[in-house]
Formats: sequence, C-alpha cells, structure tokens
Amino acid sequence: MKLSLAGNVNHRNSLFFTLALTTLLIACASAPLPPTESMNVARDTIARAEQADARQYAGAELEEARAQLVMAEKAVAEESMTKADQLAKQASVAARLAMARTEAAKAAEINREMGRGADALDVEMGRQGEHK
Repeated sequence: MKLSLAGNVNHRNSLFFTLALTTLLIACASAPLPPTESMNVARDTIARAEQADARQYAGAELEEARAQLVMAEKAVAEESMTKADQLAKQASVAARLAMARTEAAKAAEINREMGRGADALDVEMGRQGEHK
C-alpha cells in the first residue's frame, strides 16, 4: 500500500508540474510584443520635424507628438502594448502634421518675400519710366 501511495503522490506532483509549466508557457506566448517599429517611426518622425524647424512654426503640434510618444513609452512600461502602438502612431501623425504646417509656413514666408520683391521691382520700374 505504501508503494501505491508514493506512486500517486509522484503522479500528482508530475501532473501539477506539467499543468503549471503549460500555464506558464501559454501566458508567456500570449504576451504581446512591444510596438518597436511604431515607436521607432514616431521617434524618427519627431526628429525630422525638429530638424525642419517645427519648433518655430508648429510648436503645438510638435509638443503634441512628443506627449503622445511619452505616453506610448509609459504604456510599454505598463505592458499595455496595444495602447502603446496606438499612441506611437498618433505621435507619428502629430509629427507629420507639424512638418506639414512648418512647410506651409515657410512657403507662405517665401511668397510674402517674393511679393515684397515684386512690389519693389514695380516701384523701381515706375521710377525708370518717369525718367525717360
């Protein structure tokens, strides 16, 4: 009788160990991976916006992008990978908006400068015509 009790205990321990190991493997396998690609794209897009002088022309949009990226990094630390991915993508969109607004502001500045130059040329041509 002693032998069969020891066999039952060993069988139960083995079964428990197998069940625990299986549960652990399932838990590890189902844990989502960090959104590395989305995070890298967001960082790169923000860096490009900064290099394009977005701080000067689209500061609010650039700050929004940075804030979204910080929240994405916190979500990764909290192991909320879906939320982190969404926030990283929002950061990229905000940074692209900052770049677009920066380009538009620079283009408007160039147009104004060209308009002033054309006005000055018109004035000069008027003077030249008066002297003839």
